[in-house]
Amino acid sequence: MIKAVIVDDEPKAIQGLSWELTNFSKDIEIIETFSSPEDAIKYLNVNTPDCLFLDIQMPTMDGFQFLEKLTKKDFPVVITTAYDEYAIKALKHEAIDYLLKPVDSDDLKDTIQKINKYNTRFNNSSKIEEVLVSFNEKFDKKKITINTDGKLIFLDIDDILFVESDGNYSTIVTNNQQKIVITKKLKEVDAILPDHYFFRIHNSFIVNLKKIKEFIKSEGYVVMESNHRIPVARQRKSDFLDKL
Repeated sequence: MIKAVIVDDEPKAIQGLSWELTNFSKDIEIIETFSSPEDAIKYLNVNTPDCLFLDIQMPTMDGFQFLEKLTKKDFPVVITTAYDEYAIKALKHEAIDYLLKPVDSDDLKDTIQKINKYNTRFNNSSKIEEVLVSFNEKFDKKKITINTDGKLIFLDIDDILFVESDGNYSTIVTNNQQKIVITKKLKEVDAILPDHYFFRIHNSFIVNLKKIKEFIKSEGYVVMESNHRIPVARQRKSDFLDKL
């Protein structure tokens, strides 16, 4: 049974789509519906359905803006709309399918197959990921596991120069100037980095203590081996000096 969520700003449209989905298929159960995109985002950032049926045209934000605001999207998305002009854009936003309202039963059958294939592939990938992460944590204490762009990166902590915050994202800068953008806040990255190697020197920066070349006390910044200059927050200066 596919546990689905519907997001549409019009209650009548939700009612109609719910009827179409459940009457055309016994494989779909509607577990939640939302006419408020903001409420849906709060729900989806905590809960993971088997599928999301998302309307495109909503007044406070359109469906594509909605997808960009999700902090996680571990579920397939099906775009639903009465207009066919959004098909290409829907695919670019990684929607697995596109349904025109009113829903055609043959189209829905194809969509259900795509949802099942996606979830089977995702579940298998998740199991493999768990095995790899567990193995890395158990046998290689000098590497951390980074999940980004649909792939796992096993990164040697000695290769990390510093990490910079960018809102809900963080950028890891390595010795060879590679920049790895990940969907984690800086405090989440701080939690997985060993504290005997790394220190959060500023609200926006974590540095590898072994990669610091100079500390310019008078101006309040450190110079990394890469010559990057990174500020030291005044309230963190004492703890930083103790760490050194």
